Amino acid sequence: MTRPTVIFFGPDGISNVEKKDFIRTLLYSTSESGQYVQNMFVRLQRGESIQNFNVWVYGDTKLVRGSGLFVDKQGVAYNHHFLLPKDGISYDFISGEYILQVFIETVNCQPRKIYEQRLSITKSQEDEIVKGNAGVYFDWAPNTQNYHSHIDIGNKKGKEFPLF
Repeated sequence: MTRPTVIFFGPDGISNVEKKDFIRTLLYSTSESGQYVQNMFVRLQRGESIQNFNVWVYGDTKLVRGSGLFVDKQGVAYNHHFLLPKDGISYDFISGEYILQVFIETVNCQPRKIYEQRLSITKSQEDEIVKGNAGVYFDWAPNTQNYHSHIDIGNKKGKEFPLF
């Protein structure tokens, strides 16, 4: 997996109730025969708190529920959305340092971590998220080799997250 060009923590679509993690990345295989990705999920850790976002949806113009994806040496670039399971869990993005881990499960293999990144949400970003309809974007800046974060407000004339 390449370093994501963008990472997003915030509401799913125009709802500010359901939360998600979002990444834009290229998946590739070093194997000559490629790999069949059976599933993906994101684990977020903040201090002692760990939450898995294990509902995987991907695509660009049309989103599909992740249920299998062939990845070869040329790779495939998609938007990947990771949602919470519908088991009554709620999650709030509050200020602090997060460890984002991306896991991939190939056919007949246990899930393995393919990416890890530390990210921070500031108190002022938390305040905007708590008000509702806001999410935080982490944009990769190759010139400084860092992620730069910013808040964006949704629900403006049907504006959804992410904005692309």
